Parts: sequence; C-alpha cells; structure tokens
Amino acid sequence: MSAPLSDNVLHGDPGIEAHPPRHELPIDATGGTPMQRSEVKTIFEKGSPGRRAFSCPKVDVPMVEGLLPDAYRRTEPARLPEVSEPELVRHYVNLSKRNFDLDSGFYPLGSCTMKHNPRLHERVAGLPGHARLHPLQTPKRAQGALELMYNLERALGSVAGLPHVALQPSAGSHGELLGVLLTRAYHEDRGEHRRKVLTPDTAHGTNPATVTMAGYEVVKVGTNPDGGVDIEDLKAKATTDVACLMLTNPNTLGVFDPNIEEIAHIVHEVGATLYYDGANLNAVMGISRPGDMGFDIVHYNLHKSFTQPHGGGGPGSGPIAVSDRIAPYLTVPVIEKQDDGTFTLEHDPAEGRPGSKSIGRLRGFQGNYGCFVRSYAYICSLGAEGLKDASETAVLNANYLLAKLRALGVTEHLPLAFGELCMHEFVLSGAPMKKDLGIKTLDLAKRLLDHGFHPPTVYFPLLVDEAFLIEPTETETKETLDAFAEAIAAILTEAGEDPAIAQNAPYTTPVRRLDEAAAAKSPVIRQPL
Repeated sequence: MSAPLSDNVLHGDPGIEAHPPRHELPIDATGGTPMQRSEVKTIFEKGSPGRRAFSCPKVDVPMVEGLLPDAYRRTEPARLPEVSEPELVRHYVNLSKRNFDLDSGFYPLGSCTMKHNPRLHERVAGLPGHARLHPLQTPKRAQGALELMYNLERALGSVAGLPHVALQPSAGSHGELLGVLLTRAYHEDRGEHRRKVLTPDTAHGTNPATVTMAGYEVVKVGTNPDGGVDIEDLKAKATTDVACLMLTNPNTLGVFDPNIEEIAHIVHEVGATLYYDGANLNAVMGISRPGDMGFDIVHYNLHKSFTQPHGGGGPGSGPIAVSDRIAPYLTVPVIEKQDDGTFTLEHDPAEGRPGSKSIGRLRGFQGNYGCFVRSYAYICSLGAEGLKDASETAVLNANYLLAKLRALGVTEHLPLAFGELCMHEFVLSGAPMKKDLGIKTLDLAKRLLDHGFHPPTVYFPLLVDEAFLIEPTETETKETLDAFAEAIAAILTEAGEDPAIAQNAPYTTPVRRLDEAAAAKSPVIRQPL
C-alpha cells in the first residue's frame, strides 16, 4: 500500500495543488526526501588536488624507451578525479541507491523478461579461465571455451528445434539483422531479388528498423480480434516479392497464435522464409519449438530467456538458429568438433557445411563470451524439464496476476486488450481508466514507484490505447504478485477520490517527474571538467 501524502509535500512543490492530508509519505517539512534535496555532483566535482585512493609503488624494473611510439604517448596527465577511497566508494554506492534494480523490487516490464540472475552463474562467469581468457587466444589453448560454446549451440538448437546455431550476434536486434541478411543471401543465391518483409502490427520496434537497415520495405500485417495474425490480410500481402515474415509467437499481446501452421504454409507457399523473434521464448521452452511450427530462422535473447543480466545498455547476446536450407549462409568462423574430440574455428567450411556460402562476420570474435557462460550454466542447472517448468511457471504467474486484478475490480478500468487468458504476459488498456478516473497509463506507472514497484511497460504495443504491458516472470512469489495487484487497486481507488495525486506522482523517488519531451529535444550530454 502507498505511504500517505502530506500537505507539506504538496505546498513544497509549486506544480501541485494542496490536498487534505490522506497518508504520510516519508518526506519532511523542507520539501522532498533527503535524496531529492541533496546536491548531486559528478565524481569530477568531488575531491581535491593531490588526493588519492591508491598510490602505486615505485617501478622496480629498468625503464625501456621506445616501446610505445611518441604519437600514442600522453603529453599531459589524464584529467582524472582526485578522491580518497571512502569518497570513491560512497559516490558509487549512493549512485546505486538512486536506481531501481531487480535486487530491491519487482520489475514487471512487459516483453522484456527482466529475469532474476542467479549468483551462481555470476560466479561461474567470473572464474579466471572464463573472465581472463584473451579473445586472441589460439583455439588449441581455448578448448574449454570452444567446447562450452559448441555445447551451448547444441542446447539452443534443441530448444528451438533447429539444427544450426550461430552465437555471434550481440543482441536480439543484432540477431534480427543477421536473420534478415541470411534471408537476403538465401534468395539472392537462388537468383531472386525480393523487396518486402512482412511484420505484424504488434511487432517490436526493432523489427521494422531491422528490415529497413537490411534494405527491404516494411509491410505491416494486421491483427485479428483474437490478437493473432489476420489471416486474410496476410494472404493478400504474401506475394512473390516478399522475402520474409517476422513473427513473435506468443506475440507481444501475450497471445499464442493457434493459426501458426497455416501462417507458415502461406509464407512458404510464396517462397518466403519465416523468422521467429525469440523475445517471448521463455513462455514456450520445452513445450513447443519454433522449428516444429515451420520457422526457418530463430533468434534468442540470452539476456531475456537465459538469465544473462539485462538492461543498462548491455552486454547482450542474440544467437540465431536456422534450418538446413539457411545453414550454408551462416556467419564464420564456425565452431567444429574434430574426429579426435578437439574443437576448432573453421573460417572456410567445406562445401555443404554450415557457413560454406557465408555472408561473413557480423562482429569481431565470437560474441559476448560471458553471456554464453551464464546461459550455459542456467541450461545445465535446470535441464530440459527445468526449462519447461520455468516456462510453465511464467505462464501460471501471468494468469494468476490477471485473475487477481480481476478479483480486485481493476479490470473494470483496465480491461484485458485481447482474449480471456494469456501466456507469459498480458496487455491491459487504460482507456476506460483515463475516461472514468482522469488518469493516464503514465500516471498509474509513476504512482506505482511510490509503492516500491517498477512500473510495467507503457504505451506498447501501439495498437492498444493507453497500453499497460505486464510480465511477472517465473521468479516472483505469490505474495509479490498479490502486493502488486493490491497497489494498482489502491491507486485506482485513490484516483477516484483525487486524480491529481497520481497525475503528479512520483513523490518518493530520487528525481520527481521529468519533462521527457524537453529532455529528448534538448539533452545535456556534456559537462565541462
């Protein structure tokens, strides 16, 4: 439940009208929380000349000149902060307190799968043999790493139901780009020059961006009343100049499309490929496989479905799996297991082998290796039955939370956008809430921060008015889901009495509500030292 809001807070902020005291938030009479009142300084603004956190011992080996060319030598010392160790530690600890993180609260961002990252996997990735392995190490001295990547490829291929995997892509969007480039190579090798790629109107924004980057024309496919692909619209747009259909199943509405086999038939009948966006794979692992549905190309998000930390800009990992007909165009080098049981990186695969008609490299080296270690540890820890259990629990948690919101009367103002049940996530529409209570989805999201919850995804997917996309994941307890549902219900009750409270939230966060439009138009990205 929300902590109460006092008159002192309301009078202290000129942008908020005064209200009778309802609750008491932990804010004092000077206006704002201590963190809101504190003067925020960068590390460069702290300290004093000559102050040090560490002093290096004197060099006890002979100096050798000329090892570094003069063109690469500094002419003056680097302008680094001059602070003591306690100042340095406090600065970064206090910065961490200003962020919301999965270790401190529920993080139900929809279509993002902000999954718990088991500490065991972090420890495994930090072992010296993994963390200190140089990317230019010769294959014969990196056999353990190559074996791990080889086994990870086999495991991911088994999950997707497709036999050939490439680990290079650095993110899901990077994997998308590789998938579309492989599609292009496949068609061009057959003498076909297709111009269009189909994407549903529920697609992630990266799908049309990827299509454009690859030089294709984006063609939107509509959604039917049940939340799946509009079959008649697909038939009308699936012409012989279509290269591919990019699809997520279950999709961003949290709906598994029961027409997937018919969709695959329509796409393949015109000679196009079928691409699976693996953002929602954690709903079906061990239950259904994209390859069995008819998909030719699948990308995984190791930072969504396989416990690689996600957020903050990376690193990510977006491997892809492909069918036999796409395999010749895969990136190189390919990890191959030799007859004597050792592993090698094959830069020029033999005719008929994966990569024999390769489009080349997508990035330097083989990908973000630390992501591979964590994901492989996760797969080995759970095994096939454990992965299936994770998916079933993700779907159970989402449907339990939806049922709880219905029981509390929340869906009167936030109805489910499509269907009656969901997969691992669901989309509510805040349109009735906006009309009846006078608060928008954004207001609800901001007010949730005062209850200690990170808000779900808002205003996506775009086809849902005032969209509120919730994904509880498989790692949250019933008690957490209950508290989250009760917080939403309390905010709606509060809005029925006084919508201005939610309209001006949040009150307890380190930074109050920002003018996001102004920040986007006039960002401050540099600060003088």
